[in-house]
Amino acid sequence: MAEYTIEQLRERTRGPVYTESDDGYDEARKVYNAMIDKHPRVVVRCLNAGDVMATVAYAAAHDLDLAVRGGSHSVPGFGTCDDGVVADLGAMNNVRVDPITQTARAGGGATWGDFNAATHAFGLATTGGIISTTGVGGLTLGGGIGYLDRGLGLSCDNLISADVVTADGRFLIASEKEHEDLFWALRGGGGNFGVVTALEFRLAAVDQIYGGPMLFEMSDAGAVLAGFRDLLHDAPEELGGFPGFQIAPPLPFIPEDRHGDTFALVVGCWAGELSEGEKQIARFREFAPVVAEHVGAMPYPALNSAFDALVPPGIQHYWKAAFVKELTDDAIQAHLEHAPGLPAVNSTVHLYPIDGACHRVPADATAFAYRDATFATVIAGMWPDPAQNEAGVDWVRNYYDAIAPHSESGGYVNFMAGDDQGRIQDNYKDNYSRLVDVKRKYDPDNLFHLNQNIAP
Repeated sequence: MAEYTIEQLRERTRGPVYTESDDGYDEARKVYNAMIDKHPRVVVRCLNAGDVMATVAYAAAHDLDLAVRGGSHSVPGFGTCDDGVVADLGAMNNVRVDPITQTARAGGGATWGDFNAATHAFGLATTGGIISTTGVGGLTLGGGIGYLDRGLGLSCDNLISADVVTADGRFLIASEKEHEDLFWALRGGGGNFGVVTALEFRLAAVDQIYGGPMLFEMSDAGAVLAGFRDLLHDAPEELGGFPGFQIAPPLPFIPEDRHGDTFALVVGCWAGELSEGEKQIARFREFAPVVAEHVGAMPYPALNSAFDALVPPGIQHYWKAAFVKELTDDAIQAHLEHAPGLPAVNSTVHLYPIDGACHRVPADATAFAYRDATFATVIAGMWPDPAQNEAGVDWVRNYYDAIAPHSESGGYVNFMAGDDQGRIQDNYKDNYSRLVDVKRKYDPDNLFHLNQNIAP
């Protein structure tokens, strides 16, 4: 592939191109996790698939690292690199809804806030994470866990097709009907196989939901986790949400003298008939006395964005992940020992249920292999002060070490840290060798290696 210059790259792209000598470079190189401070050689703010093709070609021609950035939420900072190329898809955030077919097509840089704003106008939604500033593409490529997954399946289970720019510069459409092997790998295999410039989803009728957060005393945390675990055995699939742990922020529904205290948490989301919502969410109150709650009917996007303010861009992040087939009493005890050490109000631990519709997809039907897991646990260490980095990272690691003996060997790739590369095969179990075959076919030289990497 012939080399070409930065000037030629600018000529071949519609979007702006930033180097260190350009105004706006420092803003263009920023990512969500302030722990990551890298200086790419060039950042391209792509506006269309042609810009992406030119950017991929430039990185390949110059044998440079290529980082792909959608929502920019990658905790390990995979959306940037030192002395390499960044394809920033953030401006490719258009979402088009077809209410007749109940489908939506989202650009590769769309966030779930963008997506929900478009689909909610028609009373429609699909599974889409917990934080609305998360990128649609990144979440879906890793699997896609969210409030609606017990009823609708993972985000990737609702993916109909994807537009992909591959390492050799081709533009492909992957679906059940064309490039089926690539489509299989994209559903859980992360950003290993190309740049996804657009995604088409199946939607469902979800408009108003009933739910919100409930806080319980830490002395009741064991009963809350056990109660949630046991409730899943017969809970309707329209009942979503998760248990976890949270330092109380200064919100009006929490007694002022409890701001800053650590609580057990349940966030409920009933996505069935609204008249049933109060009855279904009331099941959580049976676990233990509720200290504070903010529960009621609301538009689904309101719940999907409810925690955005706790995780603004520019704070420090370090996370660990684990899958759990059974949340045993011993596992609960490990949580009770470490959760009180939450390092800041931004930090949290969530146990996302992934049963119901998620379990009805065979383990080999998509790259997402843990179809027998009941919970996806995330230990999300987040804090504003870099001076806390050492202590915060130690807390996350020690917490993970405590729950690991009670968990599966693999975890959700979207929650993995940069030092989790050794767990790649465990994350995909029996699907790993097939993923390697797809990687060899579409990216034999591993151009797309800034991710939880499946090496060819």
